[in-house]
Amino acid sequence: MTFTQQKPLAAQVRADFPILHQEIHGKPLIYFDNAATSQKPLAVLDVLQNYYQHDNANVHRGVHTLSSRATDAYEGARDKVASFVNAASRQEIVYTRNASEAINLVAYAWGNSNLQRGDEIILSVMEHHSNLIPWQLLAQRTGAVLKFVELTETEEFDLAHFKSLLSDKTKLVSVVHVSNTLGCINPVKEIVELAHQYGAKVLIDACQSVPHMPVDVQAMDCDWLVASGHKMCAPTGIGFLYGKLDLLRSMPPFLGGGEMIADVFFDHSTYADLPHKFEAGTPAIAEAIALGAAVDYLSNLGMDKIHAYEAELTDYLFQQLQQIPELKLYGPMPDANGEGRASLAAFTAGSVHPHDLSTILDQAGIAIRAGHHCTQPLHRHVGAQSTARASLYFYNTREEIDAFIVSLKEAIEFFGSIFG
Repeated sequence: MTFTQQKPLAAQVRADFPILHQEIHGKPLIYFDNAATSQKPLAVLDVLQNYYQHDNANVHRGVHTLSSRATDAYEGARDKVASFVNAASRQEIVYTRNASEAINLVAYAWGNSNLQRGDEIILSVMEHHSNLIPWQLLAQRTGAVLKFVELTETEEFDLAHFKSLLSDKTKLVSVVHVSNTLGCINPVKEIVELAHQYGAKVLIDACQSVPHMPVDVQAMDCDWLVASGHKMCAPTGIGFLYGKLDLLRSMPPFLGGGEMIADVFFDHSTYADLPHKFEAGTPAIAEAIALGAAVDYLSNLGMDKIHAYEAELTDYLFQQLQQIPELKLYGPMPDANGEGRASLAAFTAGSVHPHDLSTILDQAGIAIRAGHHCTQPLHRHVGAQSTARASLYFYNTREEIDAFIVSLKEAIEFFGSIFG
């Protein structure tokens, strides 16, 4: 596999993303902030516009034509998501606003009913705040105890330490599939197998994996998995929770209101079957339909093809970054084929603040992220107040990496001439 064999993927899709064809401060936009949010192809933008122009109506129970069309598209998108992650049933896919809401749903609907004082929840030190704070709140409510898996010397998930934390007290393991800061790809299948040996449930935060590689929830055997649409070419305001059917059925509702009911009386109510039991109120209809369009778009490209192309980009990016002596890179290095980590790089450049680097790069039309990336505890753990992060997607190119490296070197030299 060579870069030239994979290069046509970016060439094929660039025209599908109108936002990429603009100038920022007089320079062509180079968008390297994909771990924060991805750009949207015309196929997704057109679906949003078409819904509001032609099918705008509330879903379910409406018998008129617009409502029927909206419902068909909305529920059809659920089928697409279920197929995309290989869920056993469409009822295992619950729409949420984002992954954060999905994790909170599990923390309240399952955690409140199943955890008690002294029970243990295992997380890792690399978790996004969204996969940390809901469990902190749950521990405060129930008296459960949080434990954290450390990093290996190469700043990856320490599986040996994880094994040492597991016990009969372990009731839940909730870990990220791909770190949004370290870029490491965690051994989730083995994590699930080990946790299940102790009867613990497992939630996987797949926000950084579902957009970039094939994900099969049945093969993984996780109990829950969460993802956010805006990181996978869909709009903001839509995400999903996957949960095993029997487990979801055993969980009480998370929010109360319309849509999630069967029958309502003055003194009690009964609840709808899955997945609607967890979808109170008027949903994000257009956004859900557009999520289905994004799934179609990614599926048509092929997740294996996307992953392979991004591995090529990752290998090239790290080759170039490792030639800049001022940089400290975080997380494992890619292997010879660019595999073993995600297509993102978090780094620091000596005494140059990441925000200053990002500001200078923005003047060159290059968008990167600077800060703690919602992983403040991880940054403290590795001794960095903040980092700069360049994150790629399948529409990025090697030429963009070249321009980024040139501007990054110039920015470092600029600050070195001032403060050196």
